[in-house]
Amino acid sequence: MSVEITWWGHATAMVVDSGVRILTDPLLVQRLAHLRRRRGPVPPASASIADVALVSHLHADHLHPASLARLAHGTRLIVPRGAGAAVPGLRRVAAARGLRVTEVLPGDEVAVGEVRIRAVPAAHDGRRLPYGRHRAPALGYVLHGAATTYFAGDTGLFDEMADVVGPCDVALLPVGGWGPYLGPGHLDAERAAHALVRLGVPSAVPVHYGTFWPIGLDAVRPHEFHTPGDEFVRHAARLAPHSAVHRLLHGESVHLKAAQ
Repeated sequence: MSVEITWWGHATAMVVDSGVRILTDPLLVQRLAHLRRRRGPVPPASASIADVALVSHLHADHLHPASLARLAHGTRLIVPRGAGAAVPGLRRVAAARGLRVTEVLPGDEVAVGEVRIRAVPAAHDGRRLPYGRHRAPALGYVLHGAATTYFAGDTGLFDEMADVVGPCDVALLPVGGWGPYLGPGHLDAERAAHALVRLGVPSAVPVHYGTFWPIGLDAVRPHEFHTPGDEFVRHAARLAPHSAVHRLLHGESVHLKAAQ
């Protein structure tokens, strides 16, 4: 019994468990506003073929209507409660592509094939910035199938993290961002390693780093763009030596066995 994880850059990954293809926070473009994809090609059309796509929160680099428009007609889409009211573009794309949208709150569960998807809280600003009065919670998701996979979305450390996530086999943890400074509600490489300790998870895949960067800034502060993945490996080896870190390249996959 195993799970396959392919990282397509930023917070976008394909998790395949029990024959179910689960796509996280699809961002499938070359450029987003002032951000440009600096590593890895734009994911191929096959990367958008999913049984279900998960959106963790409303920020434009996680809920991206143009990327959702690449999903096949009728794809299941799970989003935070209130996303439809907050993001008109989501409503338009869902109607045009026939996406089956389910809005969830922490604790809600959705079954897709043999996989049970449970929404969990995240410590992050869930608003659609920089405008709009509507609010929606920021979420993570725990995927219960042959293996148990935690997709953290975008989050900071919070006291109840281990309790709300529960035992899992692998965690997809954000370790960086798309700028040199991470405000509250984020994990950097060291804080992500502390999250790994709290979760006690056997395997981790770092995400949310080294893909998009403000135009021109990668030439000025390249170390802050390139290094979070390696820094996470280093901190995890020190703080959580019993956890295996799989630092994937863009488009690279790893097969992980579920704990017996």
